Amino acid sequence: MPITANYPDRKTWIKTPLKTDFPIQNIPFGVFLTRDDIITIGTRIGDTAIDLGALHQLGYFEGIPLTDDIFLQDSLNDFISDGKKTWRLVRNRIADIFDATNDSLKNNEKHRKEVLFSLDEIEMQLPVSIGDYTDFYSSIEHATNVGKMFRDPENALLPNWLHMPVGYHGRSSSIIPSGIPVHRPQGQKLTNGATEPIFGPSRLVDFELEMAFITTDANQLGEPIPIEEAEDYIFGMVLFNDWSARDIQKWEYVPLGPFLGKNFASSISPWIVTLDALEPYRTEGPKPLKKQLPYLQYKGKKSFDINLEVAIQPEKEKETIISRSNFKHMYWNMAQQLTHHTINGCPVNSGDMMGSGTLSGPTPESYGSMLELSWRGEKPVQLDSGGSRKFVEDNDTVTIRGYCEKNGVRIGFGEVSTKLLPVFKK
Repeated sequence: MPITANYPDRKTWIKTPLKTDFPIQNIPFGVFLTRDDIITIGTRIGDTAIDLGALHQLGYFEGIPLTDDIFLQDSLNDFISDGKKTWRLVRNRIADIFDATNDSLKNNEKHRKEVLFSLDEIEMQLPVSIGDYTDFYSSIEHATNVGKMFRDPENALLPNWLHMPVGYHGRSSSIIPSGIPVHRPQGQKLTNGATEPIFGPSRLVDFELEMAFITTDANQLGEPIPIEEAEDYIFGMVLFNDWSARDIQKWEYVPLGPFLGKNFASSISPWIVTLDALEPYRTEGPKPLKKQLPYLQYKGKKSFDINLEVAIQPEKEKETIISRSNFKHMYWNMAQQLTHHTINGCPVNSGDMMGSGTLSGPTPESYGSMLELSWRGEKPVQLDSGGSRKFVEDNDTVTIRGYCEKNGVRIGFGEVSTKLLPVFKK
């Protein structure tokens, strides 16, 4: 089935800013609260939010096999469960409805008032009910940098790293949408030179520049997903800030891995950009440095050219862009991650989320965490408003943005923006 929604020459009758992340070729999916306090599933073109529940009730998806309440829910899980064919049919139909040559909704003022909202009339919600969350560790630059800091610089990568996508299972209950502030976490830390830990606020709160993909129902217990089928089970992607408390993390890290230093908060952008929308932006990923086992070998372009940036904004000051990176630097791609995740028979469900791991590039200005940008605090990052940062300070706002651009069409993710508040006090 062709992806007609992606036609680069397609125009829309909705007034759209010139450099929007959300042209008619994007058509992302999200969940929002309307001006009438109704939660609905929707999409977005330019700065206009579109109520898909209302659009469906008015008959605009006639001919597509959808349940009556598919868009009248507080999560996208059921819609995602319907599978790739349905996602594509719905995106194509939305593109047709809002195409500049289609007057059916454009000329129906009553319907437009029910369907269309300005962004200041809605409140974005978490787009899916995340049952399980896995975070990978798939940037070779990030893994090498961390290895140099905390292990033998000559053997920065652990022996298994070039043979499989390394990951861990995180905590889905603390995943929040953009705009929700987080509190500085507390925990145990071992200060330099000490032999006994102390308890208190983390002094080394950090962001991690990541992206994450959302899956559909993929397999039964015991059934691996072949790599050539893996992308069929990926609905789309979001920007992802996997907050980290480096001092808490360092003390608890041996021997099992991330726990309290990572699970206090993770922030995502609210609009899920589908893999179909990203299709024109496929690109080559890094070449394997070692031959990979057959189940991880793939054909074709499995990475995407997604420009990423991170900004820090102190309270009442202007922001400073402190990192520019790209999703294409990821050594292990999404198909490999999902295939490896299920090779032991682990079942994957609709709404599961899988993080890329920190997306550091090959140059210092493309590093994806304060840990790397300031090199453990040894090289403070200068801010445009004056002052500097070794790690994220109270009342700083961290914003991650991402977009693709090719042949005059820009497909973006918007942003995930989060303020760090002081330690929670009753």
